[in-house]
Amino acid sequence: MTSVYLNGDFLPMSEARISPMDRGFLFGDGIYEVIPSYSGRLVGFGPHMQRMRDGLAELEIRTNMDEAAWRDIVETLVQQNGSGNLGVYLHVSRGADSKRHHAYPTSVDATCFGFTFEIPPPPVADKQRVTPYRVSTAEDLRWKRCHIKSTALLGNVMHYQQGHAAGAQETILYNSDGEVTEAAACNVFVVRGGVVATPPLDHQKLPGITRLMLLDILRRHSDIPVEERVVTVSELLQADEVWITSSSKEIAPVTMIDGKPVGAGEVGDVWAAAQGLFAAHRYDY
Repeated sequence: MTSVYLNGDFLPMSEARISPMDRGFLFGDGIYEVIPSYSGRLVGFGPHMQRMRDGLAELEIRTNMDEAAWRDIVETLVQQNGSGNLGVYLHVSRGADSKRHHAYPTSVDATCFGFTFEIPPPPVADKQRVTPYRVSTAEDLRWKRCHIKSTALLGNVMHYQQGHAAGAQETILYNSDGEVTEAAACNVFVVRGGVVATPPLDHQKLPGITRLMLLDILRRHSDIPVEERVVTVSELLQADEVWITSSSKEIAPVTMIDGKPVGAGEVGDVWAAAQGLFAAHRYDY
């Protein structure tokens, strides 16, 4: 039985019901988080909760849930669904109103929903065992508030599908100035001459939790130089290594972009070092 959480109750997924008047359904009016859990141990719970609070504040959605309440929900979902390798999906919409109206209603309760799904085991820093990614590139056509982890993901989905249709596993996006923003569902890193670089955060990019953790881990536990700066498409295509990061992938090496090899076309040594460090410290947050 798959157990889910909905507005204070844990129940079978087949019994969960949300109103068709919910603004999450009508407008995509909500935010979400996905937290990895390996054998019952959560990865990045604190930063995920901070990003959730930031997103709720940006959208002016109020709940009566604090971090301790969310932790109890997450841990209960993990326990009730097998405590294996699970992603915990949390979804908060503004709630259901009696009518469809664009302005925020003031007298509705937020809808809080959570469920789990199986994820692969945590990645290991082994160049022979990791599966490298093939990606494509495209101009970023999404909205200008990508820093909010909104449930309105159609722009991301369309870009992801664009890469999928071209035989790629992700799409790396760039703006009208030829600057890399992020991928459809990941942040982007490049390595050149041993230096790791990633685009700085702004409204064009989601502040990824794996991105945050990786930067902190590299700065605190390694001598690998790290830069947060503008990365151009030209730099991307000339990089020695390219990585995409997300909570479900951790640090995924990219070896093909638009059908052409990245560097030597093989998984790099800097990736192996970074993934090894991430594995050693993934539970510190």
